[in-house]
Amino acid sequence: MRFTILFALIVVLIGSAPAFAQQQTDTAVVSRAYGDSEFQLGPDDVIEVTVYQDKTLDRTVPVRPDGKISLPLIGEMPASGKTATDLQKEISLRLKQFVADPTVTVVVKEVNSPKVSVLGEVKNPGMYKIKDRATLLDAIALAGGLTEYAKRNKIVVIRTDSNGPPHQFKLNIDDQIKGRRTEPFYVLPYDKIYIQ
Repeated sequence: MRFTILFALIVVLIGSAPAFAQQQTDTAVVSRAYGDSEFQLGPDDVIEVTVYQDKTLDRTVPVRPDGKISLPLIGEMPASGKTATDLQKEISLRLKQFVADPTVTVVVKEVNSPKVSVLGEVKNPGMYKIKDRATLLDAIALAGGLTEYAKRNKIVVIRTDSNGPPHQFKLNIDDQIKGRRTEPFYVLPYDKIYIQ
């Protein structure tokens, strides 16, 4: 009898392990906030590239919608998803075939890429730029707030992760407002927020 109960308990624990692992993954995705790690470039950001003692190579360029930039001698190169430091090293490496010992500096002049889409029952649906540590409430406020028809307990956030399939979070805005969640729900660039 004890063996049967123990066996049943082990089967239940093993069966629930993948669900627990998925729940932890989702929690990790939720708890990090935009701005907590080093900034990664994206479309519409503007950078200034300077090459020490060679003003002819200096440029201020936008990151195009395809994620690339264009520079003298180098031509096109990908910039989206890279930090300023990563890009600096890559530009230096590519310039070595044209310039002896290039010293390159990359400065982010304008941050325009971090945006979220807010759709459905909000007053002004659209795409909005977000600041560091923006929450779900901040994003909804940017869209003018909820309409009178919005279902406050049926908010869906779709988050695309480059490492795997998109995550989908179902939220109740009252949990955010009344503090029933211990952590605020932080939105990340390219999140899609849909209010039913």
